[in-house]
Amino acid sequence: MERDSERAVFSERLRASMARRGLKQTDMIRAAAELGGRLGKSQVSQYVSGKTVPRRDMVRLLAQILEVDAAWLIGAGEEDATGAHSPAASGPAAPSVPDPVPARATERHEAAFPTPVSPASRRGSGADRQRSIHMREFKKSSKLENVLYDVRGPVVDEASAMEARGEHILKLNIGNPAPFGFRTPDEVIFDMRQQLTDCEGYSNSRGLFAARKAIMQYAQLKGLPNVDIESIYTGNGVSELIQLCMQALLDNGDEILIPSPDYPLWTACATLAGGTPVHYLCDEEADWYPDLADMESKITERTKALVIINPNNPTGAVYPREVLADIVEIARRHQLMIFSDEIYDRLCMDGVEHISIAALAPDLPCVTFSGLSKSHMIAGFRIGWMVLSGDKRCMRDFIYGINMLSNMRLCSNVPAQSIVQTALGGHQSVTSYVVPGGRVYEQRNYVYEALNAIDGVSAVKPRAAFYIFPKLDVKKFNITDDEQFALDLLHEKHILITRGGGFNWEKPDHFRIVYLPRMGVLHEAMEDLADFLAHYRQR
Repeated sequence: MERDSERAVFSERLRASMARRGLKQTDMIRAAAELGGRLGKSQVSQYVSGKTVPRRDMVRLLAQILEVDAAWLIGAGEEDATGAHSPAASGPAAPSVPDPVPARATERHEAAFPTPVSPASRRGSGADRQRSIHMREFKKSSKLENVLYDVRGPVVDEASAMEARGEHILKLNIGNPAPFGFRTPDEVIFDMRQQLTDCEGYSNSRGLFAARKAIMQYAQLKGLPNVDIESIYTGNGVSELIQLCMQALLDNGDEILIPSPDYPLWTACATLAGGTPVHYLCDEEADWYPDLADMESKITERTKALVIINPNNPTGAVYPREVLADIVEIARRHQLMIFSDEIYDRLCMDGVEHISIAALAPDLPCVTFSGLSKSHMIAGFRIGWMVLSGDKRCMRDFIYGINMLSNMRLCSNVPAQSIVQTALGGHQSVTSYVVPGGRVYEQRNYVYEALNAIDGVSAVKPRAAFYIFPKLDVKKFNITDDEQFALDLLHEKHILITRGGGFNWEKPDHFRIVYLPRMGVLHEAMEDLADFLAHYRQR
């Protein structure tokens, strides 16, 4: 019983001292190491729980960490009124500290591990210690000052905070198929499982041979000229490859033409690489095709390349052959490299044919991007690729830079690479989604009609992908800030959208909706949006 009481007193005083100094068990272990002692996790746990009382040398170490009297810690003495610890002035003598080891052993231990210097004496008073650990402020790089990516931005942060409070949010802001019930084709999952044990090591920095071979054959079927297996690079999604290309191509001050509206990663990556994004307009009145006159008017002697996003995100536009041919002519006249983001090329609707611009530009340096994230509903697998085609002689040094950066990241996700061949060959299950009666097709039609039925809203019908980019009557709704509009909708209806400004659209009159949720959810969302806009006037 006496032993039990001793353990209880020690445990209570240990916990109280730790609490007073704001120390956790991990802090005790760390402090012991700083003092040259050894204190294990299980030891601390046993001491705190009152299962055991430590040896004399360990009591001294604990007392030094906690800045209390060792005798008091194991049961002698009481706290004075100020909270300082001192031996009791009266009362029973302090119980002896249990010493299960022989005296000689203790002497040897103390000789090998001399009494550590106390934290207080070594580091000064509490106030001094606070001053000594004050660190300078580490700010983000100035390179990020003009980088914008509002697809995951402030409005999304607010939505996350609301979710943390237990509020349900309908996320119509991002093209992520999995949460809305779109499943990966069974054969893709089966093949990855079969090959997983063969994917434990790094691959070639460009990617697995089988994956690149399948991509090369796909590119050839699309008509891309002068493509061989060394022209193919796999990446952790197209996003990684866009960043890699911008870093390899752009010097500080170099200009690159990017559409407005755009997928904002292009603008962000160009900016981060030190380049200057110059936005050419896409014309809403012409089915969101690029305004070619505006594009050419913005070319200067510093312009190195132009970007097209086809099929387009956020508008869903698919560019016809004649528009693409005109863009090629502009690039040819001004000797520009062409970057074509074609991640949605297998998601065209209404019988619209997707044409790769590189197929029309055999004499120009072209980089074409695509992947499986959207067409095979495996966004989380992170597998994309880029194909270099056309005139490669003029981009030898650029390719050298690409190879250098590709080698630096070692390789892309190898398990995801292993399913490229399966995904690109055989039956394309995504086809059933984008034909009449298919889920994506029917949901597109419903959202298009529902938006245009709302007073003060209009929308161009998208021909591909998962998105629609409706226009708001800013005079009717008194909208001057599209971010505030998105926040107001979020707070009132718990619907998360992406503002038009997030796609480098200058006016506050657009927003993007993802039409991936099931029809019932979309019905409710459109009703909520109509109800919101029936009374909304921005303050």
